[in-house]
Amino acid sequence: MRKGWVIAMAAMAVVPGCADGGGSSSASSPTTLRLTVTSPAYADAATIPSRYTCDGENVSPPLAVTGVPAQTASLAFLLQDPDAPHGTFTHWLVWDIDPHTTHLTAGEGPKGAAEGRNGFGRTGYGGPCPPRGDSPHHYVLTVYATDIRPDLAPDATPADLLGALSGHTLATGTLTGRYGR
Repeated sequence: MRKGWVIAMAAMAVVPGCADGGGSSSASSPTTLRLTVTSPAYADAATIPSRYTCDGENVSPPLAVTGVPAQTASLAFLLQDPDAPHGTFTHWLVWDIDPHTTHLTAGEGPKGAAEGRNGFGRTGYGGPCPPRGDSPHHYVLTVYATDIRPDLAPDATPADLLGALSGHTLATGTLTGRYGR
């Protein structure tokens, strides 16, 4: 019975993947603590202002993270669109973030962190840019608190990151925004 519960909990924690940015899976476990991820720019499940999209300044939104466990060695961010036409699309992939990073201003990347290649083929943040006429897409930012500092190549994929975090995730939290054009 316990095995079935663990499998069910793991399945519920998986974040679906988008386009050629690579799919995703969970690096958390049923005992993982919850972080709180917020933005003064938009509430969870609300519309992302165009400033943070390809239709605006295309800068990352301001963020706040609370509830980081004391034993955290680093944080990681993974922003993905599970509604992309060709599968989960990665918009931002960042790891080895100082665990004391609790706030980022708009357009600010975590200082000293490593960033992987997004689905646009570039390093760093690439804002929401769904096809015109699609229903609004969901953009899921997952923040991971880990007990390691992942040593990944600069062109790491979401699968690489999640593989490195497997068994090392202390807490996770998400912030989901919506955007359509």
